[in-house]
Amino acid sequence: MTPGITNIAAYRFAELEDLKSLRTRLQLLCREQSLKGTILLSTEGVNLFVAGAGEGIERLLAMLRALPGLEALEAKYSLSGRQPFSRMLVRIKKEIIAFGVPGISPARHTSPKLAPSELKRWLDEGRPVTLLDTRNDYEVKLGTFRGALTLDLKRFRDFPEAVAQLPGQLKSQPVVMFCTGGIRCEKAGPFMEQQGFQSVHQLEGGILRYFEDCGGAHYDGECFVFDQRVGVDPALDETESAQCYRCLSPLTPSDQADSRHVPGVSCPFCHRTPAEELRARIAERERVIQKLVSPLPGAHPVENFKPFSLPARVEGWPLAEAVAATFPGTPPHEWALVFEKDCILRADRSPALPHEPASSRERYLRRLPADREPDVAVDIRLVHDDEALIVVNKPAPLPVHPSGRFCRNTLQSILQAAYAPAKPRPAHRLDANTSGLIVFTKARRFAGILQPAFERGEVRKNYLLRVVGHPVPGEFVCTAPVGEEPQQAGARRVGDPDGLPARTEFRVWERFRDGTALLEARPLTGRTNQIRLHAWHLGHAILGDPLYRPGGLLGTSQTLAPAEVPMCLHAHRLSFAHPVHGTLMEFEAPAPGWAGGV
Repeated sequence: MTPGITNIAAYRFAELEDLKSLRTRLQLLCREQSLKGTILLSTEGVNLFVAGAGEGIERLLAMLRALPGLEALEAKYSLSGRQPFSRMLVRIKKEIIAFGVPGISPARHTSPKLAPSELKRWLDEGRPVTLLDTRNDYEVKLGTFRGALTLDLKRFRDFPEAVAQLPGQLKSQPVVMFCTGGIRCEKAGPFMEQQGFQSVHQLEGGILRYFEDCGGAHYDGECFVFDQRVGVDPALDETESAQCYRCLSPLTPSDQADSRHVPGVSCPFCHRTPAEELRARIAERERVIQKLVSPLPGAHPVENFKPFSLPARVEGWPLAEAVAATFPGTPPHEWALVFEKDCILRADRSPALPHEPASSRERYLRRLPADREPDVAVDIRLVHDDEALIVVNKPAPLPVHPSGRFCRNTLQSILQAAYAPAKPRPAHRLDANTSGLIVFTKARRFAGILQPAFERGEVRKNYLLRVVGHPVPGEFVCTAPVGEEPQQAGARRVGDPDGLPARTEFRVWERFRDGTALLEARPLTGRTNQIRLHAWHLGHAILGDPLYRPGGLLGTSQTLAPAEVPMCLHAHRLSFAHPVHGTLMEFEAPAPGWAGGV
């Protein structure tokens, strides 16, 4: 293909003014001349990569050189057979090359420049000199000067930190720094001088000028350029290199032939196995979660609105009576005070009246006054994360969903903040004081598949628990019914013939000398507090349970504080069919210390 497009790269540090007007004039000229590329304007100067017909390029340079301070603007030219840019951008920026170090002004001072021919002479003579590559790591992959010192930069703003790691003896030795076209060295040089480097030079015009004047002597490979050409060789001709859309790494023809190269998806440098992708995804999401819980969301008092609904059995009752009957843990006279303060609202947040008919189809809200929520455990670990599911190893104590005094210090609230705009919802229950595995779905359609599977007993759940006393060795079963209505402190009745059918299979793992035992429990039904109730009913209360206490006693509180001795109940293993593709998913959360090294 015959080259017909002129490509220029140019920059100049100068104190520019009236940038908005200048941007408008440049936009008009570039549109008229069908030029494409990027022009960056700043009060510190101009930086541009533009391509188009030769006549239009010269008109652009003439306009820029007419500006005070840009009279000596020089451009590096190359030719290509196609337009390397897809659009024309003229932007106003704080810096024409982002560095972030105050006090560096190349318009006033730069390090001495070394002509390409002079550098070649130094290298031909074998003169002792350190060549310092100031470019990003992905640029260096395509090529650099033989023996050059590279800094593994992810971005130019990391340069000051990298300089701090350089050997101290370099400060007294000659250093020649270089980049693509020279602009980065204009700031890097003065910075190194500030840090005590005594003999710093910058390669005039960068690698591109060196190629133009000296060819490829002492240089291995190509030079990365910031357009669709990706790389140019020492003759300044476009090479066959490409660039990874995902990680920006330049790709040689051999890289492109690699099986890990999927255009637009991955390359040999960023390709990950599914397991590696999962680990990276989990690590990033856990980082977000830890940021959200430091400090805890409920550490600062904020008015909260807790949704609730009423069962069909109270349909048409006076609302105050219906609410009191549905939530018997709070006395009716306290509910009367809640209504007086307009703290029971309809879904549209208008006050609900105590005597209006209750509706099981209505979604109500209880307004809670601003209050600091109790502390919770926050060592939230993700076990699995895909398009449909989140599997969490939950610490304890941590409520799963808003209840009681907890609105924002809950696992559901934290996950919804971390995964926004998705709204993860639990597929099953796990008590605040119970640690271990819990599954959340990322969308209602996945919940509609998985929640019924839990209810039908199609999900296998195995728990570890440490209990008071020594049950008979081997396996045993409890089928005591579990009451549906909450009692004192939210406790449920167990053994009541009118309760819901329940079945838990137990197996003794170990009996300890302190009079406790480690059991495995497999609940075949999913009643509230089922394992705790069945163990308590059999005379083996779970250690640390604040509600179902040894001797058949009931406690007065439901949720422990993080500093208290934990309740020894842990959701250890979980297996179920994936709601999307039906694959059997099996998970295990490591046993806690109280399990005795299981």
